[in-house]
This record gives sequence, structure tokens and C-alpha cells, in this order.
Amino acid sequence: MDSTTQLTALHRGPLAPVSTIGTPAHASGPPSPPRPDHVVRTGPPVYDPGDPSASLHLRASRVLDDNWTGTSTVPSRGLYPHQWSWDSAFIAIGLRHLSPLRAQTELETLFRAQWADGRVPHIVFNPSVPLDAYFPSPDFWRSSTTGRAAGAPRTLQTSGIVQPPVHALAVWLVHQADPGLSRSRSFLSRMYPRLAAWHRYLLHRRDLGGGGLASVVHPWEQGMDNSPCWDTPLSRVTPAPARSFRRADLDHGAAEDRPTDLDYGRYVRLAADYRDRGYADGGGEFAVEDPLFNALLIASEHALARIARELGATGTARHARAERLTAALVERLWDPAEGMFLCRDERAGGRGVLLRERSVAGLLPLVLPALPRDIAATLVRTAGGPHFGLGAAARLAPSYDLTGEAFDPHRYWRGPAWFNTNWLLERGLRLHGEHGRADALRAALLETAGESGFAEYVDPFTGEACGALGFSWTAALTLDLLHEPSGAEPVVSPWGREALTDTAPGADADGDHRVGGEGRRASAFGTEAKGGDRG
Repeated sequence: MDSTTQLTALHRGPLAPVSTIGTPAHASGPPSPPRPDHVVRTGPPVYDPGDPSASLHLRASRVLDDNWTGTSTVPSRGLYPHQWSWDSAFIAIGLRHLSPLRAQTELETLFRAQWADGRVPHIVFNPSVPLDAYFPSPDFWRSSTTGRAAGAPRTLQTSGIVQPPVHALAVWLVHQADPGLSRSRSFLSRMYPRLAAWHRYLLHRRDLGGGGLASVVHPWEQGMDNSPCWDTPLSRVTPAPARSFRRADLDHGAAEDRPTDLDYGRYVRLAADYRDRGYADGGGEFAVEDPLFNALLIASEHALARIARELGATGTARHARAERLTAALVERLWDPAEGMFLCRDERAGGRGVLLRERSVAGLLPLVLPALPRDIAATLVRTAGGPHFGLGAAARLAPSYDLTGEAFDPHRYWRGPAWFNTNWLLERGLRLHGEHGRADALRAALLETAGESGFAEYVDPFTGEACGALGFSWTAALTLDLLHEPSGAEPVVSPWGREALTDTAPGADADGDHRVGGEGRRASAFGTEAKGGDRG
């Protein structure tokens, strides 16, 4: 296999298992779980336990220890007893401050379940969990049989849909936590081809609108499952009969905080139809271009360029692709009258129509470094205006328009504030120079996380806990905010900007130069630990 293929081809075999304690990286067998009270550090200390915030740090660490299975972290022990895709990315971002090795393990475990077509499934099921503990369960998705044509793993049970692609950003941040460990384990060179395949799947198989952006084919894929943004496209879907499924989520959460039975029936119908098509893309009733999903794809494309450069390539074409995707995002989803990005329903109006619902997803392209300045400034004004009330009426940015008819401060994604979206907003504000607003949001996030018991989501006005307590990404992102008071590190460095004007002879299909193989790495592996460019 030549060096270009080594960088870009999807590795079909399993990723090498790793241990979080004491076991050499090349050892066979499953990782040995850490003791619950054991925090692994492979690099220099990055946190001073004498700091006044030490109690919050220790409590957040305990949540992640309690939810650790030995190879990955469940979002919560009761409501979500398996591994979720974008949860694990956010969890790894926080875990890197406790144990970079454990953070790497989190991501490697997830990507062992990647399908041959490149998709990363939104759930990887734990075979030791009873089938009735979560619905839809493995016997609903039937991934190893129904998904065979799409290359679903035969020895792991997964769902067949995906979640937002924040993974390359997570991989890059985890690498930076301990570059020496990452290089010694070939973490980036093993993850890069899988990340490249994941992006190829989204950019080619999911460009259902033909405008360059990825579409989601189920509300669960965007991550904001119950958002009012989905009400119009879901209204075309005939719900599955209530008697055909049992909602395990109501065993752990109040019905008034969860999706309605009608909405849930529509979710089940969409998922069953997708399954019965063999998980083939393009033929379903639901196809929506979402600003958050695509913003994270663009941010991760920038991060993948950084990874490629660390491996000895230029990353030029990946940065250029990210710029083109940013332009497509503005062209297709920006609404200047609303002062934010909106979702596009690809199954309506022939060529698709914008959905007139204001979701926090429409603010989160702020994480993009190449966003036009006037658009970034408008998004900041919209975040602080009457619809989201950040810094005024709301303690944290709500998931949905405070003035919208469907707003409910407690019902799942129809108004409550979530920690991952507010973490992204904090990074975006800081990236675009809004340090005062970012500092205020960071302080509110830390205070609310501690007061709520690291809740899954909260009332945006009062911070009252909703959903599951001891929620993993809340704890993980709390750790990240504690360790990173200076905030967002941009995923486009100064050299990345300059690289956009370079020529790229010899670039491969994913736009990266040839690099040396495992036995002859490029000079990046022979230098001091760089730690990245911080902003």
C-alpha cells in the first residue's frame, strides 16, 4: 500500500484495542477498566486541585468515572445505557484533561463500529444491556443483517442513522492534550482514514439537495430530536401505531418533558422505513439541511486538515473545501431578515424551502473561522436579542426561540438549554472576538452545571435540572471549561490561511499531499510537542 493510500483509505480491520491503565498499546484483549477512584494522567498536570473550583472538577470527574464502561462512556446509566456518537466526541474533549489515553480509547471504541460505507452510527449497543432497557433496541435496527449491503459490522450491533460530525475536532483536541502519547500510539494516523471516510460519506451520499451540504434523514441524526424545526417535515410522515413499540424513555423521564407519543410514532416510522430500504440514502420522506450539522462538518473538515498536516501533508485542499462549504452554508441556509441560519426542507417546494423556526442550531455556525464578519456580528446580536435572550432574559441560550409558539422551557429540545450547544456557542463567541460575552456564558455554564447536578438539560431561565442527572457530556464540557478559561482554539491556524492560496500538486482524492508511511513518518513526528496554535 503506498503512502497516499495509507493516509486516505478506510482501514477495514478493527482498531487496535488499548488499555487505560498500565497495559502496553500493542497488547491484545479488551482494555482493562480503571478503578473508579483512579484518574490517569500521561502528561504534565493541567489542573491545580487547590483552585476554588476543585470541588466542581472532582464532581465532574466522578460523573465520568461512574459512567465509564471500561471502553467507552454512557451518557447516563439509566436513560442512555449504550454509546452515542456525538456524546462520545464531546466526552472525549473533556476526558482529555483527565486521561488523554482514555479519551483516545473513547473515540477508537466508537470508530470500531464504523460501517464500510463510511457512516458512523449514532448508537453502538452494549450486548450486556437487556433489550428492553432502551428503544429502539438492536432487534429493531437489525444492523448486521439489514445493513449488510451498506457494510454494517457483523460482530457489533449498531443503529443505522448518524449524528453530527464533531469527531475530527474531538480527535484533534485529544491529540493536542498529549502529542507525545498520540504519536507513540499512531493515534492520528489510525484515526485519519476513518475520519476521511466518514466525511466522504456525508459529502457524497448525503448531498441530497445537490448544493454541497449534507442532509439528515431523521430528526435523531441532527441531535436535537424534538425541535420544532422538524414539525413541518414530520407532519408528512404517518406515525407507527403506538402498540407497535414501547417507549423505554418514559421509565426514566417525565412524560411532559419528553417527545409526545405522536412525534415518537413518526420517529419510529422514519427509522423503520430507512431500515427496510437497507439504509440506502435518498429515498425517504425526510431530508433536511441543518446549520448545526453542517457547521460541525465544516469545523471538522478544518480539523482534519490540521490532522493531515501533522501527518506530513499540507491540508490545503481540505481547508479550501471547508471554505467552499462555508460559502454553501451561507448561500443555502442564511436568512438576513431573521438574522440567523435556518433549516432547509429538501422534500418541500420542489427545490426545498427554508423552515421558519428559530433554533439555537441557527446560531452555531459562529464556530466557523471563515464566517463573514457581518454575519458573525448579526448572529451575536440575535443571540442576545429577544428570541434567545443570552445575557438578558436567559441564563443559558435556549434550544428554541423564547417567543415561539412551540416554546416550552422543560420539553426536550423545544426550549430547554443544553450544555453542548452552549459550549459551542461559547467557543464561537470567543473565536469572533466576543470575549466578554464568552466569559459571561462560561461562568453561567459552570455555575449551572454544578447547581443542577450535571443535568442533561435545564430550564433556560432558572437553571432548574431536567432530564437525566449525572449526564456525561455536561460533566465533560464542564471539565473543558475549567481547564480552558481562555476558550476556543481555532481550527484554522495562520498557516492554514496561507495554505488556501498554495497549489497542491500530487494531492490525493481527499485533497492531501502524500505522506510517509508508519515506518517513515514526515518530520512532524520528529519535532517537539507543538500543542497547536492557540487563540
